[in-house]
Amino acid sequence: MKDELKQSLLFAHLDEAQLERVIKRAVRVKLHEGEGLFEQGDRADRFYLVESGQIKLYRLSPAGNEKIIDIVRPGSTFAEALMFLDSPRYPVGAQALQSAQVISIDAADYADMLRNSVDLCFLLMGEMSQRLRALVREIDDLSLQSATSRVAAYFLAQLPVDADQFELGLAKQVIASRLSVKPETFSRIIKNLHTGGILTVSGARVTVHDRAGLRQSAAEFGS
Repeated sequence: MKDELKQSLLFAHLDEAQLERVIKRAVRVKLHEGEGLFEQGDRADRFYLVESGQIKLYRLSPAGNEKIIDIVRPGSTFAEALMFLDSPRYPVGAQALQSAQVISIDAADYADMLRNSVDLCFLLMGEMSQRLRALVREIDDLSLQSATSRVAAYFLAQLPVDADQFELGLAKQVIASRLSVKPETFSRIIKNLHTGGILTVSGARVTVHDRAGLRQSAAEFGS
């Protein structure tokens, strides 16, 4: 567990005593595909480092509709900011998109270490600042970009520099929710991109025929 923790920014600069303290209170959790880690509203006394698999963070509307807030991949932590709140509760639910393993960290004990280490405080502030910038960019995208441009930008980000094909890696409905696009709209956009000769989607494999056209679609703005 020590090696895995040291790969994360939040633990990389801990001294041996601090790292052993974290490990003593840490727990490895294995999740099957579709298994929940916690639910929206649960008491938030732990935060997590993803070792393998992918974790979906989502919110449910009063009507029961799901919106995927983030997809957390190996090497990333989540829910650590909640340690600064009094009686915190998770604002999202967490569920494994595929078989996954996470390390569960005692949030209160980590926060106690922060009180004795200015360096740790600045590391965590830096991590949270990066996430805030990412959220601001996402708000800009949702406010300014059309659904087509969001989907095209997502495909463009997945496309290797030296190849014209890639695997989606996630179910289409998951990607649609992450991009704040209805599944039927997502399918229609793919069809339009196909009709325009830009790309073809066969199962989970995407083949891009016109990289410049995809880039142009990603740059379009509108409602």
